[in-house]
Amino acid sequence: MRIATWNVNSLRTRIDRVEAFLQRHDIDVLAVQETKAREEQLPIMGLNSLGYEVAAAGYSQWNGVAIISRVGLEDVAVGFPGQPGFGDPAEVEARAIAATCGGVRVWSLYVPNGRKPDDPHYVYKLEWLARLREAAQEWRGDDVALVGDWNICPTDEDVFDVKQFAKSTHVTPPERAAFAGFLDDGYVDVVRPHAPGPDVYTYWDYYRQRFERNRGLRIDFVLGTPSFAARVTGAFIDRDERDPAQGTGAPSDHAPVVVDLG
Repeated sequence: MRIATWNVNSLRTRIDRVEAFLQRHDIDVLAVQETKAREEQLPIMGLNSLGYEVAAAGYSQWNGVAIISRVGLEDVAVGFPGQPGFGDPAEVEARAIAATCGGVRVWSLYVPNGRKPDDPHYVYKLEWLARLREAAQEWRGDDVALVGDWNICPTDEDVFDVKQFAKSTHVTPPERAAFAGFLDDGYVDVVRPHAPGPDVYTYWDYYRQRFERNRGLRIDFVLGTPSFAARVTGAFIDRDERDPAQGTGAPSDHAPVVVDLG
C-alpha cells in the first residue's frame, strides 16, 4: 500500500494536480491539509471517477483536512479526543481527521502554525500538540500513522538556515520538545531514513525564489507506530510537485511525502 500526505494549499485550486499526482504515483491513500473549503465545496467528482472515496472536514476558507482513499474509508473521526480550540470563545478548527484505510488508521493533521513565540497562537500550538500526544498514546498498539503538516523543524538539518529562524516559530525548544515527545512515546519518523542529506525539505516559501534556491523547511512528516514503521519499505519526497516548471497551474508551497508499506 502506498500512503502520501500533502498540504495542497487549496484543494479547489489544485485539484488537477492532485488527480494527476494520484495517478502518476499510484497512490492508495492521500492525506490532505489546507483544503480551504467546506466539505460541500470540494471538487470530488473526478476523484470519485478514479475510484477514490473522500472524507473531509472544513468549516471555512481556512484550514481544512481530508483523506482520499481507494482502499476503504472506515470509522471516520473528525478531531481527536481533547482537541483544543482557539479564540474567545474557543472554537475547534478543522485540523484533524482520521479514517481506517486498508487496515491502517491514518490521521491527517494540520498543526497550528504558531505565528510568533509571543503570540496566543503559539500557546495554542503547544497545547494542541500536548493534547494530540495524550490521545496518540492510546493508539500505539495498532497500525497508526500521524501524517501531515506539523509546522515544526525538529532538527537544524530541517531548516535551510537556522540562524534566520532564531526568533521565529518552528525551531523553538518547546516546539521541538513537543515533536520529540511523540518519538519518546514510540512513534517513528519513517521517512527520514529514506530521505537523508540535502533533499529533506518539504516546504519552500513562494517568497524570493525559495524553491529555486533550495531554501526550504522540512515540516511535513509521517510518524508511525512501531507496527506501522515495521511495514515501511520505502519513502520519498516528491519535489517535482513544488517545482513551478512542472505540472499544470501554480504549485502548492509544500511537496507531497510518500511512504510504501509491505
